[in-house]
Amino acid sequence: MSCHLHGLSVLVTRPANQAEKLCAMIEAAHGRPLRFPAMDIVPSQNPAPARERLHTIASDTLLIFVSVNAVKHAFPLLPDELPLNVQIAAIGAATATALEDHGLPATLLPEKQFDSESLLALDALQDMQGRQVIIVRGKGGRELLRQELQKRGASVVYAEVYERRLPRRNADNLLRGWKQMVGAVTVTSSEMLDKLLQLLGEAGSELLRNTPLVVLSERTAEHAFNLGCRKVWVTDMPGDRGILQTLCDIADDR
Repeated sequence: MSCHLHGLSVLVTRPANQAEKLCAMIEAAHGRPLRFPAMDIVPSQNPAPARERLHTIASDTLLIFVSVNAVKHAFPLLPDELPLNVQIAAIGAATATALEDHGLPATLLPEKQFDSESLLALDALQDMQGRQVIIVRGKGGRELLRQELQKRGASVVYAEVYERRLPRRNADNLLRGWKQMVGAVTVTSSEMLDKLLQLLGEAGSELLRNTPLVVLSERTAEHAFNLGCRKVWVTDMPGDRGILQTLCDIADDR
């Protein structure tokens, strides 16, 4: 991808250990990443229930990994061996890559839009009568996958292997220099946006509402509009490439 950010300063809100690839892409495109994690990802404080459920995997089980974090935090809890023909689904390409890196390739993956709705649209998930499904995820989150798969006849449980927490950090310096330092903001989920608003407080939230905000889905965009954000940009493609291209569009539009 070839684009030029013309010095655009970008607030990157991903967890600290997941932000570097995007930050490097922003720098390579002549932008300035400003790291401000709005969420911390930590292993489940009580992993026993997830471990117990993951040890019930049978040959007809469908394992659904909802994120890279789900892959990372599930692997220490998985049994040493899995049935050879177990079916494994990943919601997104990055999650599929993480599974591949751990030697467990995904057999089901949406082709274009990477979200729960697109996964549910796959032909292989239409008739789920009598199937066991384990959704590997963080604590809390959307209920759509579980609800819809249950309607289709599946028995669905969660293996919640990590937790999302609000970081302990002070936003005062960021807010003092916001108008000079922040030309755009990126968030990758509705929950991340909620936590960012908590960190910024009321004064910072108003600054955010008037700053170009890059999101990955129409669902997150709708959430942002409902929270009063006025300059929301939705990427045309998933992942970091989509974020970077949208940032370049913002830079060209200035």
